[in-house]
Amino acid sequence: MIDVGGTNLPKAISSKSGAKLGQLYKKRGMNQTIVSTLKQLYAALNVKPVIKQLNENTIEVILKFSKKFCPIGGTYNPTRASIFQENVCIPYTKGFLNEIFPQYMYESDILNCFPLSNHRTCHYILKLKKKSNASL
Repeated sequence: MIDVGGTNLPKAISSKSGAKLGQLYKKRGMNQTIVSTLKQLYAALNVKPVIKQLNENTIEVILKFSKKFCPIGGTYNPTRASIFQENVCIPYTKGFLNEIFPQYMYESDILNCFPLSNHRTCHYILKLKKKSNASL
């Protein structure tokens, strides 16, 4: 997709796919907290999630994969890891969360990911920032 449509095409598709899943979760009432909702999302991808709320605005996410394959980011390929992170993984997660919890803006710092390290884990920090009432 990236080779054909540039970086904006996969970003748009990933964001929209995440938002569609977020709508489904919302309809089913699976939106208690960001932490519990993320745990459900990653468990559905057959990933063992370890998710901790570090403080009011920061969540640590560690995903452990059973196989050497990430369902969102693919296989080991360090030259393309940042492309997957910036254009597929992060937009998908943001689209998902924006649909369920629109009162926040999201940023993520990826510390480790499968396509980059060839280990069976993805580790990132999710930062939340409450939107002002004017933008809601």
